[in-house]
Formats: sequence, C-alpha cells, structure tokens
Amino acid sequence: MSTTTTYSVAGMTCGHCTSAVTEEISKLAGVQEVKIDLVAGGTSAVHVTSESALDEAAVREAVDEAGYELAAS
Repeated sequence: MSTTTTYSVAGMTCGHCTSAVTEEISKLAGVQEVKIDLVAGGTSAVHVTSESALDEAAVREAVDEAGYELAAS
C-alpha cells in the first residue's frame, strides 16, 4: 500500500525548477511518483507518493540539493 504526502516548497518559478526537485526527490528509496502544483515565485505543493512514509529530513535534504527549501507547514 502506498502513501501520498504533500510538502510545501518555496522558490520554484518554472519547469526547470520542478524538474530539479522531482529528480532529487525521486532518488529517495521507495518514491513512486512526484507531482508538483507550481506556484511561480510562491509556495508550490509537491505531492510525493511512496511505498511508506518518508523521513522529512531526507525530503528536506533532497529539496535542498535541488536548490530550494521546504516551507514551514
């Protein structure tokens, strides 16, 4: 059974941004799908479907690696 978690990511402005975040999060173990509702220059919703709940610190690190940051929830 899979689970979907939505994270808020600040700073993305374009398709390249979403590609970078998708690529980094997809590297995490168990991730099946990443969908992003882009809000250019605002806080975008990043929906991550995975085999089980992900460690938020690992997601934060992946987003940071892409050059963005998780927004406070």
